[in-house]
Amino acid sequence: MAILVAGTVAFDSVRTPFGAAERILGGSAAHFAVAASYFAPVRLIAVVGEDFGDEHLVPFRERGVDLAGLKRQAGKTFFWSGVYHDNLNDRTTLETQLNVLADFDPVVPEAWRSTPVVFLANVDPDLQARVLDQVSRPALVAADTMNFWIEGKPESLRRLLSRVDLLLVNDGEIRQLTGRFNLVEAAEAARALGPSVVVVKRGEHGVLVFEGDAVFALPAFPLRRVVDPTGAGDAFAGGFLGAIAERIDRGERDWRRAAVLGSVLASYQVEAFSLDRIRRLGPEEIRDRFRAFQDLTRFGPLAD
Repeated sequence: MAILVAGTVAFDSVRTPFGAAERILGGSAAHFAVAASYFAPVRLIAVVGEDFGDEHLVPFRERGVDLAGLKRQAGKTFFWSGVYHDNLNDRTTLETQLNVLADFDPVVPEAWRSTPVVFLANVDPDLQARVLDQVSRPALVAADTMNFWIEGKPESLRRLLSRVDLLLVNDGEIRQLTGRFNLVEAAEAARALGPSVVVVKRGEHGVLVFEGDAVFALPAFPLRRVVDPTGAGDAFAGGFLGAIAERIDRGERDWRRAAVLGSVLASYQVEAFSLDRIRRLGPEEIRDRFRAFQDLTRFGPLAD
């Protein structure tokens, strides 16, 4: 099943303890689209400026991402710059320039309006809602958000969440959204807002999936070296929803498998700047790390 993603395609300037990169391809929709493309056809809706050249489209075209919804307009592309601290969990934003994103009015191409899976990547909830308004009865709607929108547009976000099946947020965001510190209680409160499934991303501590009465906890994959965490959450969402789009039955085992595949893609995303690692993955690399997760979480009975 195809996936429609609406979000940002951006230029990032990033500095981490392992290096720096200037004006590299980034954005929530970019990282998601490339990750999800390993499992399902992806249709991308975003806006870029006149400074976004054809060479920047190469990673998407390599992965077969449909760019009919990518709009180029006068002005500069959305830009973000930041510095990651030594622990790589904390970062300081140095600059955010909305540029063409400030006036973006997303249009879903007519041929895409029956896309069965929709991912509303992190962007203004009013913009997310405008995208959703143009899609006809999708089988699954998933959304991400961030602290800026939770604080700045709480009513718009709550209206959006009432229309969403699956919410993907990090632990700090779900605590801010619900006012609950305990993540089990926070997930229950988030589900009361509309989503039937809540996925809590916890960075180096892994992920929690709340679905029905089931809770699935998965550790992050242990890596010797993390180069750049930017886009890890979006790559996780891409792998997660790509796996779900492959198996739209959505049983408990499917959610668990999706969490592992999302974590696989996120673990590769952090190994390099921009899309440099995940755009060149081979199927065997995905399978090998999936099996490594199985070994990582396997254990025997309490007693022999």
